[in-house]
Amino acid sequence: MSTATRLMTADELLRLPRGKARYELIKGELLTMSPAGSEHGSIIFRLSALIHQFISSRKLGLGFGAESGFLIQRDPDTVRAPDIAFVRADRIPAEGPPQGFWPGAPDLAVEVVSPGDGVREVGEKVAEWLQAGCGAVWIVDPHAKAVSVHLAGGSSELFTVGQTLDGGAVLPGFTCPVSEIFAIV
Repeated sequence: MSTATRLMTADELLRLPRGKARYELIKGELLTMSPAGSEHGSIIFRLSALIHQFISSRKLGLGFGAESGFLIQRDPDTVRAPDIAFVRADRIPAEGPPQGFWPGAPDLAVEVVSPGDGVREVGEKVAEWLQAGCGAVWIVDPHAKAVSVHLAGGSSELFTVGQTLDGGAVLPGFTCPVSEIFAIV
């Protein structure tokens, strides 16, 4: 005898009470995520500030923090929340961002690797983001002090300390020394 698992919808996820945990919805199944560590949070804060300064000074679009969900698949629903996201201005409705989850993928999704993240899990996230229409996915690896950039066309490039990360076609003109992402002070 088998039992059927009831899948959750994005609307049900949106109504969950907010607490100490973050959630994502993967093909209708709720994934609970513990709070990030301090190194993880520090990197997100620093890189978010750099991206925000760049996009806001040029009015390129909106940046989103780790609490923002993107509804990237329906029936069953998948809602992912990247550590940092960017959506181009031409994709933002005149009335502003939706109250609920953003429908579809951001133009840029940035994921900072946590100590418990496996290579397979990170690869699955990259594939999901790209399949959902993301123009670029940046994987920031604190252990390796590197950023791997994965593009919609299937290419990827690794940027390490001593090199300069650039925004490519998604954030044209954005540059940042990789060392600045991992700087302690």
